[in-house]
Amino acid sequence: MSKCTRTRFGTQNGIAKLELRLKDGTDMNPRPPLPPFTEETARQKVQAAEDAWNTRDPERVALAYTQDTEWRNRTEFLHGRVAVIEFLRRKWNRELDYRLKKTLWAFTGSRIAVRFEYEFHDDSGQWYRAYGNENWEFDELGYMKFRFASINDLPIKESERKLRWERKT
Repeated sequence: MSKCTRTRFGTQNGIAKLELRLKDGTDMNPRPPLPPFTEETARQKVQAAEDAWNTRDPERVALAYTQDTEWRNRTEFLHGRVAVIEFLRRKWNRELDYRLKKTLWAFTGSRIAVRFEYEFHDDSGQWYRAYGNENWEFDELGYMKFRFASINDLPIKESERKLRWERKT
């Protein structure tokens, strides 16, 4: 039995476009680049994630994940987009002036490994640089099914910050 209630195919600006809607009303349109990844498309996926996370917009970030996505982030285990949105709201309420840089580490098929660092300060003004690694796995439509992150924080002085660009809104 099909999970889709509606499928529409057409073109937009000369590009083929497929629209899918699941029975629960969720849009599941392809989210390029799609696996299997090349070095170029893996780098595009990493850059798209960096750009989205730097908006600090939980709803926007969560759109990149499957409805039933599974995460491990430090010691937290999350299941589903709703949990991801709640987690990101908590995160960015305490990690102020957040700036993130992601770098492709490795890729194969539907998986990408990323190294990252980000900086933030807490409500007392203490700055931190967090270092970590993420392992990602994507479904055939380009949505992230799994995200496993290991992260370590290093207290730093404001003068030691490296990530100082203006935040885009």
